[in-house]
Amino acid sequence: MKRTVYALARYEDARAAIDFLSEAFGFRLHESSKDADGVVKHAELFVGDDLIMIGRGDPGGPGVYIAVDEVDAHHDRARAAGAVITMELTDQSYGSREYACEDPEGNRWFFGTYRP
Repeated sequence: MKRTVYALARYEDARAAIDFLSEAFGFRLHESSKDADGVVKHAELFVGDDLIMIGRGDPGGPGVYIAVDEVDAHHDRARAAGAVITMELTDQSYGSREYACEDPEGNRWFFGTYRP
């Protein structure tokens, strides 16, 4: 089955979040990627047979990550419809091209080409 929607949470200290989520909730680290300084930027944790994604960034509530095939066109469509772009299109070190936005109610949405 090809998954499309993934739970996502952002943390200032993604490494500490991984440790906490593993200890407190029994999540299991699947993989992570680090920047040049060795700081975790992205991680995937198993929750049973499913995955959640942990990202480094401004905390403030969870978001939803949705994998799309044509992310540039998706970005342009979202902007034209009035979405507030909070992260412009970015090529990530883990192989995804993605962007982030907020809907009119302030919910966070993340779209990219990455499919764990």
